[in-house]
Amino acid sequence: MAGERMSTSSGGFAGLVACVATVCLLLPTGSRAQLKVGFYNTTCPNAEALVRQVVTAAFANNSGVAPGLIRLHFHDCFVRGCDASVLLSVNPAGGNTERQSRANNPSLRGFDVIDAAKAAVERSCPRTVSCADIVAFAARDSVNLTGKLFYQVPAGRRDGRVSNETEADTNLLGPDSTAQVLIDGFRRKNLTVEDMVVLSGSHTIGRSHCASFLATNRRRLADGTISAAYQALLEALCPPSPGQFDPNTTEIDVSTPAVLDNNYYKLLPLNLGLHFSDDQLIRNATLAPLANAFAADETLWKQKFAAAMVKMGNIDVKTGTTDEIRLNCSVVNPSSSSAAAAGVIEMLFPADEVATS
Repeated sequence: MAGERMSTSSGGFAGLVACVATVCLLLPTGSRAQLKVGFYNTTCPNAEALVRQVVTAAFANNSGVAPGLIRLHFHDCFVRGCDASVLLSVNPAGGNTERQSRANNPSLRGFDVIDAAKAAVERSCPRTVSCADIVAFAARDSVNLTGKLFYQVPAGRRDGRVSNETEADTNLLGPDSTAQVLIDGFRRKNLTVEDMVVLSGSHTIGRSHCASFLATNRRRLADGTISAAYQALLEALCPPSPGQFDPNTTEIDVSTPAVLDNNYYKLLPLNLGLHFSDDQLIRNATLAPLANAFAADETLWKQKFAAAMVKMGNIDVKTGTTDEIRLNCSVVNPSSSSAAAAGVIEMLFPADEVATS
């Protein structure tokens, strides 16, 4: 029982913490630093099912949550790695967080679904499943719901304690990015040119705010890289707004906006790419053959997409005993050395195996 563990003498407790720390250091590097499929099979065997239930229910109510959750995973992994830092609403170090950055606010969504999934998991397996893993599971489930594409998600991520607005604005690639900027941005995360083109295909679902494409597309119209009829439609959908932020949105894929398929790539040669960055995939000699291959073979693209999602989910992950498993995904856990030590012990040893006096 928790009360019995707290009754341990201070000397004995300190010695046990030191012993646990030594055991952690002696563990093979691979066991401390690698994700694995089925990570929660013994500690929380229903974790993935609980997340799937929450995502499925939210999707039934609003199909737009699926692209939102996929994007949430992207934006998390590209800043400080896949550590759920994008979920933090308060930065203990001060200043604005990632979710308050221009790249994320107010367009990023899905936070409420992650919170609901975390609550469900906590009720079943307290202090066991990280928010970072829940984000990865939710993205996978969203891919499956929209594209009938299921893949295994290696888990074991820990949640980070830092979230910085400036880092988000620096690391996240915008809709006006050139081909070279896209290539370089993905390369910095150890993702290849092919990974970049493959993952860009997630734009086959979801919506985009007028501010992210309208002004740039007026310039594209002049150089003939966007269909005049398409631009006229966008102009009609995006009337002038008196506010600083235009709430109007449109589908990124005008043909099958709710289905994760390869139609995104088929639209590009027709000058129907919504963003400048989308259009860049067919304007660059290195990228165009890849985009054309995926336009011709949906099965190939889906296989590559699943593999690239898993690869992206491994970016700079925190594992082992680093950082924490948040109790509330939007804030870091209360800071306490004794609480941290107790958490390490509880993670490594079942409750009835901890010695008490």
